[in-house]
Amino acid sequence: MASNVNPDPFTTRPEIEGTFGVVATTHWIATAVGMAILEKGGNAFDAGVATAFTLQVVEPHLNGPGGDVPIIVHDVKRGRTEVICGQGPAPARATIAHYKSEGLDMVPGTGLLAACVPGTFESWMMLLRDYGTMRVRDVLEPAISYARDGYPLVERACATIQTVEQLFRKHWPTSAAVYLPNGEVPKPGTLFTNKTLAATYARILSEAESGGGGRDAEIERARKAWSQGFVAEAIDKFCRTQEVMDVSGSSHRGVLSADDMARWEPTVEAPLTYDYGRYTVCKAGVWSQGPVTLQQLALLKGFALDGLDPTGPEFIHLQIECAKLAFADREKFYGDPKFSEIPIATLLSDAYNDERRKLVTEKASLDLRPGAVEGFGGVVKLRRAEGQREAVGALGAGEPTVGRFGEVRGDTVHFDIIDKAGNMVSSTPSGGWLQSSPIIPELGFCLGSRAQMFDLEENQPSSLAPGKRPRTTLSPTMALRDGEPYLAWGSPGGDQQDQWITQFFLRHVHCNLNLQESIDAPAWHSEHFPISFWPRTARPGVLVVENRVPKATIENLRERGHIVEVGPDWSEGRLTAASRVGVRRRAAANPRGMQGYAAGR
Repeated sequence: MASNVNPDPFTTRPEIEGTFGVVATTHWIATAVGMAILEKGGNAFDAGVATAFTLQVVEPHLNGPGGDVPIIVHDVKRGRTEVICGQGPAPARATIAHYKSEGLDMVPGTGLLAACVPGTFESWMMLLRDYGTMRVRDVLEPAISYARDGYPLVERACATIQTVEQLFRKHWPTSAAVYLPNGEVPKPGTLFTNKTLAATYARILSEAESGGGGRDAEIERARKAWSQGFVAEAIDKFCRTQEVMDVSGSSHRGVLSADDMARWEPTVEAPLTYDYGRYTVCKAGVWSQGPVTLQQLALLKGFALDGLDPTGPEFIHLQIECAKLAFADREKFYGDPKFSEIPIATLLSDAYNDERRKLVTEKASLDLRPGAVEGFGGVVKLRRAEGQREAVGALGAGEPTVGRFGEVRGDTVHFDIIDKAGNMVSSTPSGGWLQSSPIIPELGFCLGSRAQMFDLEENQPSSLAPGKRPRTTLSPTMALRDGEPYLAWGSPGGDQQDQWITQFFLRHVHCNLNLQESIDAPAWHSEHFPISFWPRTARPGVLVVENRVPKATIENLRERGHIVEVGPDWSEGRLTAASRVGVRRRAAANPRGMQGYAAGR
């Protein structure tokens, strides 16, 4: 007699399911905070703001208040999906001429010259004000209490601190004061505090509540304390008075000013979308790398993927070869559309992709092959990496992503939240991680280093210019199914984000894997194209796979010409995901790195 007891294959944890709401984040404490906000009657947007502030505290090696954030929201009341751009621009004094006068041919990957306007705080206040229901106190208190009273430091945070220990001791004493308590690298599980950061947020809260006028007035006063008050003043003073060692091997002062912060506000825009079968996939615009997911789908649409083995050579080969073409176009065309016209309609068109698809053969390409759109795009230069790619060096360079053979060195952070009403939020906050720049002593946090994505050559889509947004790697995702909002997902991981995001989607759509199965499945990434971070190197033809990819698949990929490097079993990606179908709410989170968790009921 056939049994229907437990017919499902093993997954590392259950796919969470309920009808009340779900939260999936890259740290279990942030997930718990997000659920607590939902339980108190907050909506998904309130929960997102509280989750984000908590992630700044409990994953300081992965994000911080001085960083940047894109947010995708679906608001049931508005009946539409929107993108909040929390990517701060280059400061007014950030000119190519200034950086070259400092003896630089690239924007350093760390230090004060790599700082853009911090975009996180203003963006979370906008989300709270325009989409949320709660007050500033509700969303800031959890972060303040963890920063003040302590939280268990995860192993990867300790490892990151150890990597940059000598940098802190020799050059960044303000960071040593916070991250080397008692003069030592903290041990995993240490109850770690950042009392200065707690005091910064407590002061913002106090100033927010210092007058009447209700919720909106409180939010406005909190914003002013940040961008026109004591926070902006401390950042301005630090950039003007401190000469900071960075990856160039020299010390530099910053160019970010209080005036830059006062002049900037996040913006709301429609997402860029692509229709893929039943699905409409939504991404941030060409100021991010997000459209490379859409370009991959536009290419993959021409292949029969249904029923392919998600760990088989054909599935992996097709995804990687299409990724190479899409990322080559990112290098040539993407940039801030406020500064140059980007031919994204052409890049997503059937005619363009029908031609590009002909470049995909049975063999792995070893060339960087951007497309041609007359009158558009810059010159793509290839700087080859020597040996294995290292993600975080002794001077803290690059986005904390994956190191040699893909082992996790840290990452960015990500969360997806859906509430009972069906509101959805997907966000990938990053930057301002502890190894990017020295702690500003009055504030307890450091600035970001996103400006390293700019080019110091003129007339490129990614050329540095005052007020321009760098082409961020941060890339949350949403998808509608049959016209109904359905799925929110994303991953930390720099240039790997839109590789893992696409793989997850293909596994879910073509291989019928549920959210948790799609995350747990063996994964991979290409290092074929230039990374977005200092020193902007590429490793043509290199494909890094988890050891769980079958040996026969690896051999077949090598026969096709891929330069395959095999990493540890659970080393690729830190995806989270959440979905809604009718009243059902589902969520899943990545077991890799042992930090991410989903919750819901």
